[in-house]
This record gives sequence, C-alpha cells and structure tokens, in this order.
Amino acid sequence: MVRWIAALVGLAFAGVLAIALVITVWGVASDSTPKIWTGAPKSAETEFHKHPRDAGLSSAGVFGKFDKQQLQRGFQVYKEVCSACHSLKYVAFRDLTGLGYSEGQVKAIAAGFDNIPSINPDTGEAATRKGVPADRFPLAFANDIAARAANNNAIPPDLSYMTRARHGGADYVYSLLTGYQDQPAALLKEFPEAKTPTGLHFNPYFANLNIAMPPPLKSEGQVQYSDGTKPTVDNMARDVAAFLVWTADPNLETRHQYGFMAVIFLLFSSLLAFGAYRNIWRDVKH
Repeated sequence: MVRWIAALVGLAFAGVLAIALVITVWGVASDSTPKIWTGAPKSAETEFHKHPRDAGLSSAGVFGKFDKQQLQRGFQVYKEVCSACHSLKYVAFRDLTGLGYSEGQVKAIAAGFDNIPSINPDTGEAATRKGVPADRFPLAFANDIAARAANNNAIPPDLSYMTRARHGGADYVYSLLTGYQDQPAALLKEFPEAKTPTGLHFNPYFANLNIAMPPPLKSEGQVQYSDGTKPTVDNMARDVAAFLVWTADPNLETRHQYGFMAVIFLLFSSLLAFGAYRNIWRDVKH
C-alpha cells in the first residue's frame, strides 16, 4: 500500500514538473506557429499572404534581454512617426524610466505633450495641459469618429499591447512596416478580382493583403538618431518593433529570470526527491 502511495506521489510530482516546464517554455519561446492560412480554401489571401520575417531582436527567445539604446530609438520613431495616428493609452510617461531615461528626462518628455485632457479650474470647461510623469500617453484622436475621418474610415489601433495581440508579435510589426510593395502581377493574373482597392495599400504581411495605413516609414533618414545608428527603414522598423515589445511586456527580463530560476528549482527538487526515494527504499527489494 505504501509503495502504491509513493508511486502516485511520484507520478503527481512528475506531472506537475512536466506541466511547469511546458508552460515556462511556451510562455517565453518565440512563436513558431505554422502559417495561419494552412488548409484554407484557395484565394489571394491563402496564396500570397506571407509569414512574418524574423526581426532579430535581442528580446526574443528564452534568454532574451532588452537593448535599451534600441528601445530609446524605437520610442523616438514612435514619437516622431507613429504617434500621429496611434496611441499608447496603457503606458504612462513615468514608465519610460525602464528605457534608461532619468526622472528629469521623463519630465521633459511628458511636458512635450501639451494635449493632455484637463478641466479649466475657473470655468469648468474642457481644456488641455502639459503632461506630467504620472499621465498616460494621450489619445491620438478625440474619438473614433475623428479617427475614421482622418484614416479612410479605419480606426488606427492602440499600440500598447500590439506585439501581444498580433500573431508573430514583434516579427509581425517589423515585417508589416517593411513589407509595403506593388501588387504582384502573378496575383492579379490568378485573382483579377483581388486588385487592391483605391485608398488601400498592398502588404503581403497583412491578413487580407490590403491595409488602410499608408507606409509610415518611407525613406532613410526620416528619423535622425542621436547615437549614430543609420536610420534606414529597416532599422527604424526593427527599433519601433523592439519598443512595442517593451510596451506590451516591460517585465520581460524579470519574467525570464524567474522562469529560469523556477526551472532550476524544479530540476533540483526532482533530484532531491529521487535521492530521498532511493534512500528510503534502498533496503526494499523492487
């Protein structure tokens, strides 16, 4: 009876260990899901949609870490290019200390946004003010109607958790930003009805191939980096993708560290349990 109980306890422990290992690896490993259109009926989307390319970010993988210089460059790209249409409504200015900025720099960055919604204390009417570190990034548009009116009837999504919300994460963002191109002749030959409508832009990394957002990164030097990095379209796309990984998961490095320590603890505990098992049952014939 005791042996059966010991066996059940051992199986339960092994099961918990296996589950913990799977969850840990699954949670931090890069996405390798097969192409999303596999098995779908033949169409322009199934034939010409592309899987995101590897952005090669330092934050990717089980032991990934942030490159703070790259994060600051990515924030610059967001501020100077993306913020015209896309918000970061779940990110506060004070969070930018995680990019390596000092408190003084964060205050200056916050004060640079003078469209923070407020109330006039004298009249009670709606007003705006300069930002402070405790504020979150302001919305790009006052409401959805204004957003649609300025973007060909499309609402630009908030980017706070974009790399979590989209298949491929940072690779998707990077590929989308660098994937704009003319519609292939082969596509139009095979699917003449799939011609990109007026006002939309062909991008093989977008789900239905046609996206309302025009190319935001158009030419080299669109953003001037202060650290000497060459501001090519590829570098700018990679940097802002890295920044959006941080906005979606600012505790990524800590999570990786705890996950690694948890795996080491579980493996060590398994060895101790096995040693105890061998010691307790050493005089019992198996």
